[in-house]
Amino acid sequence: MNAHQPMTSYAPPPVGSALQTGFAMNDLLQVRVARIVDETDRIRMYELVRPDRSPLPAFTAGAHVAVRLPSGLIRHYSLANNPLETHRYVLGIQRDANSTGGSSYIHATLREGDSLFIGTPVNHFTIRDSAAPAILIAGGIGITPILSMAYQHQDRGTPFEIVYLTRSMAETAFRAEVAAAFAGKVTFHHDGGLPDRQFDLAGLLRDVRPGAHIYCCGPTGLMKAVRNAAGHWPQDRVHFEYFSNDTPLDKQGDQPFKVALARSGLTVTVNPGETILQVLLRHNVDVPYSCDEGTCGTCITKVLKGIPDHRDVVLDPSEKASNGVMTVCCSRAATSRLVLDL
Repeated sequence: MNAHQPMTSYAPPPVGSALQTGFAMNDLLQVRVARIVDETDRIRMYELVRPDRSPLPAFTAGAHVAVRLPSGLIRHYSLANNPLETHRYVLGIQRDANSTGGSSYIHATLREGDSLFIGTPVNHFTIRDSAAPAILIAGGIGITPILSMAYQHQDRGTPFEIVYLTRSMAETAFRAEVAAAFAGKVTFHHDGGLPDRQFDLAGLLRDVRPGAHIYCCGPTGLMKAVRNAAGHWPQDRVHFEYFSNDTPLDKQGDQPFKVALARSGLTVTVNPGETILQVLLRHNVDVPYSCDEGTCGTCITKVLKGIPDHRDVVLDPSEKASNGVMTVCCSRAATSRLVLDL
């Protein structure tokens, strides 16, 4: 793609603004779009570097960065490159037909040479045991964190395999890179969207491999299928990265509950049909947040007393079972009162 005159650079969000959504000023990085590649008709690769080409903050496989757009929107994208690389971040961004201004804006507007602000890398989809064998399952744009994980396993000499599922070869982003870097370790499968051509996940996961972990990222349907196929695996060895949350955030029978803030002394009531986050923002409580649906982890908050009703997809089963933290953007309370570390 040919570069053009860079769009006007924009300033970081002002401290205390409603759109700050969890960014601290010293966490923001200014980067420049060094390269854009059309991976498929809907997916583009964006290579980000520092303006002076100095090293970027280190990251681990599975991490994502928050991108702040000129409109104030915050969108989160997985890092797809090798964590050993310090000179660049690679994002794969799919244009969503139902975009609310994130991917559609980026595809339509962002060009090589443009600058933007991003957050430092955050990881809620970590490799749990760097010495354990891994089965890496990607569906569509879910290849982005899986690709980074494959590089990290390969660099550490850990056994792994990749299963990369798409509708067609033309819809397979990063295909050439994956095929070249992981020859002999990757299986590509294209089902054309036909149920009778779907990959045999049950066969892949039939045997519980000693010590192995499963990592999966892709459409919700794929992750449900993997969860079903791996139902006999130890729960703490099956891991998912969700890009959306289809858990109902409003449920029939929801009851009002109290939320007490341990540090400020404020107590509020959260009624059915509203979230803890909405109520706290209404009371001018400074809470970091971004996605509003429990997928990014920005609003994870420590729970001091009470039991949350977890409705997010970012906390793993052990974190939810401990009830020590919760996402205040979408989760509610299973008890009449919660005390939060705010």
